[in-house]
Amino acid sequence: MLKIGIAEDDPKIAELLKSALEENNYQVLTVANGIDALEIFLRESFNLLIIDVMMPGLNGIQLCKHLRENVLHIPILMLTAMGTIDDKVTGLEAGADDYLVKPFHLKEFLARVAALLRRQPPVENKTDHKLYFEDLVLDRYSKEVSRAGKPIELSAKEFILLELFMRNPNRLLSRQFIAEQAWDISFETGTNVIDVYINFLRKKIEKGFERKLIHTKINMGYILK
Repeated sequence: MLKIGIAEDDPKIAELLKSALEENNYQVLTVANGIDALEIFLRESFNLLIIDVMMPGLNGIQLCKHLRENVLHIPILMLTAMGTIDDKVTGLEAGADDYLVKPFHLKEFLARVAALLRRQPPVENKTDHKLYFEDLVLDRYSKEVSRAGKPIELSAKEFILLELFMRNPNRLLSRQFIAEQAWDISFETGTNVIDVYINFLRKKIEKGFERKLIHTKINMGYILK
């Protein structure tokens, strides 16, 4: 699923755009100010960014410049109420790939999003080797895992299992799917090896934390949520 980041300080507009994108099968993360947006957009992996010009902290122009200075090459769609030629040129010169003036129709917005994703496939970002869920971080390169900054030691199989869950957040994974993806075998109903390893994993990533992350759906499978 393609992931889109939105930096927009108006909660109503942010929620409207988020809902429209999610209805079209995009994963969406919204941020309400430019400073938080800069930190999150550089830390996590996105396929497209949507940035409002008028924001607290850093405005959209400043945010766009900082992202480009940090060699972030993914497509950026800039949103603004200012629609003069000079305003558009300023946005494009800051590094935006497209510019949409408010108010706009959602149909045009979605068409521009789709066009940017088709025209400019994202270059791999320097943090693409990291997966994030809540306060859990998995580094595919160093094979390190941490939760809330606390290192967690996992076995090779536990690491594979956690990566599988973090690549499929909020999705129910059947035992059959887990067996095929993590063990490359067909699931046998008479074995509990999957349940045993998931219990090992749970104990390590949830010990000392009130919030549980891996949940059991009886007779159905497991879900990271």
